Amino acid sequence: MSATLDQILSSLERYRFALRVTEQGTIASIGDGIARIKGLPSAAMDDILEFEDGSRAVVFALEPDNLSAILLSQSDKLTAGATAYLSGTRLSIPVGDALLGRVIDPLGAPLDGGAAPECTGRRELDSLSPPIILREFVNEPLDTGNKIVDTLIPIGKGQRQLLIGDNGLGKSALAIDTVINQKDKQVLCVYVLIGQKRSSVVSTIAALRDEDALRHTTIVVAEATATPGLQYLAPFAGCAVAEAWMAQGKNTLIIYDDLTAHAQAYRELSLLLRRPPGREAFPGDIFYLHSRLLERSTRLIAEQGGGSMTALPIIETREGEIAAYIPTNLISITDGQIYFDAGLFASGFLPGIDVTKSVSRIGGKAQDRHIAREAGHMKLDYLQFLELEVFTRFGARLEASIEAKIKRGRILRESLKQDRFAPASAAFHLAWMIAYNEGFLDRLALEQIAPALRRLAGSVQSAGLTLDTPRDEWKMFIADVLEMVHGPSVELSGKIALAEAETNERETRRNP
Repeated sequence: MSATLDQILSSLERYRFALRVTEQGTIASIGDGIARIKGLPSAAMDDILEFEDGSRAVVFALEPDNLSAILLSQSDKLTAGATAYLSGTRLSIPVGDALLGRVIDPLGAPLDGGAAPECTGRRELDSLSPPIILREFVNEPLDTGNKIVDTLIPIGKGQRQLLIGDNGLGKSALAIDTVINQKDKQVLCVYVLIGQKRSSVVSTIAALRDEDALRHTTIVVAEATATPGLQYLAPFAGCAVAEAWMAQGKNTLIIYDDLTAHAQAYRELSLLLRRPPGREAFPGDIFYLHSRLLERSTRLIAEQGGGSMTALPIIETREGEIAAYIPTNLISITDGQIYFDAGLFASGFLPGIDVTKSVSRIGGKAQDRHIAREAGHMKLDYLQFLELEVFTRFGARLEASIEAKIKRGRILRESLKQDRFAPASAAFHLAWMIAYNEGFLDRLALEQIAPALRRLAGSVQSAGLTLDTPRDEWKMFIADVLEMVHGPSVELSGKIALAEAETNERETRRNP
């Protein structure tokens, strides 16, 4: 009570009689989450407006005679004719370690039933990306735990890698696996869910919680029932959270799931504001919007703390059409793409990543040298195998060398398969590639490869071998594990059986 009285007395002492000039505007119309306001000539983009009933909005568009604002909160009393005031603040969100493990909306309010996060700092949602002189080369790997990505399409810290494909092909599963794989790797994650159904939001949160990945993750949610304004703000809010950690010298990973819904929300807002529609009814500045967002992901130089923000934006295609407007925009903005193919998914090749259409333009510089050495020409060999396999469909007789390449390619394809929510370590990637390159897997039937690799993964985890362990030690270890799992090879067993049959036949001839 005394503390409250002291505050009142202190405020009275500071109070001075003076002329105060304030601006106020009037709501001309309101609807669909948009308010049009007359007046407020000093208002600027991203300024927060307050209305007489306590509702809040953010300035979204400036016109000669009025301005348009996105409603952030709205009461039942807010109607046309209400008075609007400038708050003197810009749109920002609380940032800091208190957000780890929390589920929040784009304004920083908790959605997980807990108390409001006690954050000491705030950061504006829309800020300039770091200039080129403050950026460092991408030269450190970001391990996703996925065999195909980490070996054939590597990603580096600070890179922007697009996940693209039709709906339901595993793009979100790969993103979740990547977040799970950052456990104990000193990488803080932000997962932004835009326009998702509540069931999808709940399943994503449950998957991260079950794998104990929420401890290093913040989830920003603007579900499908949210207003277009909140869906539009969601990726910028998540980016601000990750950007604050990057400024502190920490490595961060941000997932935008997905930017298709974000583009649709922005299109809806633009059409409500009567902006002239462009290609596919999207506004002409949609490219600038996404480039402004993704350009904030980078790796900073050591003088700026050396932090990084890696972005994995997700985009949805229809019937595999990657030449659509939004996909082509994002392909040109990002540093590469991972393409998910419906045909591969239907055939049981999971994850259904099409290596022929996937590329990482700068990730190779960040890949560990031991893994890069083993990967070598693996991608080229795999692409050659896919071309050669076409000839087997016609039943044509092939040369022995061609048949050997096809067999090796099928072994590689079987080795690249991976279950959902089962990220693998970098040591295991090195182990299975050495096993493949040394021909240890050639003696196994295709149905034996998956059990052999599972046993190898468990053995690698307990063996204590590292990427710097000499290759000869790796070879001896892998040979022992595979021999222990399966004993003599299928081919060797067949040769032994054939030899025994020939011996028995000779004995029968000698002693009829």
